[in-house]
Amino acid sequence: MSIADIRNEYERFSLDESEMAEHPREQFHQWLKQAIEWDVAEPTAMTLATADEHGRPSARIVLLKGYDEQGVTFYTNYHSRKGLDIDHNPWASLLFFWPTLQRQIRLEGPVNRISTAESEHYFNSRPLASRIGAWASPQSEPITRQELEQRFEHYAATLGEHPTRPEHWGGLRLTPQHVEFWQGRANRLHDRLVYELNDQEQWIMDRLAP
Repeated sequence: MSIADIRNEYERFSLDESEMAEHPREQFHQWLKQAIEWDVAEPTAMTLATADEHGRPSARIVLLKGYDEQGVTFYTNYHSRKGLDIDHNPWASLLFFWPTLQRQIRLEGPVNRISTAESEHYFNSRPLASRIGAWASPQSEPITRQELEQRFEHYAATLGEHPTRPEHWGGLRLTPQHVEFWQGRANRLHDRLVYELNDQEQWIMDRLAP
């Protein structure tokens, strides 16, 4: 079989303007709740796309850790590639893909660091091994497996049971200005409904051609 011949038909659901919430956050909440209820694999996994100071893009999977009226929050090493990208170009895109539901959600907007207090609170809620790992891993830098494990052992021995949060590790929040809800449909006539924030801070919804 040719790779080009691999395809699936999307016929499970539809998406109509009359079904959409007035605010994209509420629509996001509804879809995420359904993804969790349907036991979708990794429902909080999202692709984060960034670009460096030269406009060169990169993408990776991160995990959603919170969302509210301020935006969508995830955590990382600020010295990682994504952290440095955002320092240079604080505009990014997040993409959720739930194949079981034949759905995607795309969010675009500026990214900013969350408060120290918020980062501290989440860091202290993590398992001990994860907190040690935040110290041990010089994320995105070259390292051997042996060096990484040695660093973990070193910090596990020296930090104790209550490690503090490293200053280079914390939360980032994307504040959406563009949110698209994509529902797969038969014959590739997919539903794409997008919310766009206008100059009056109002959300305007449109349907896009698939």
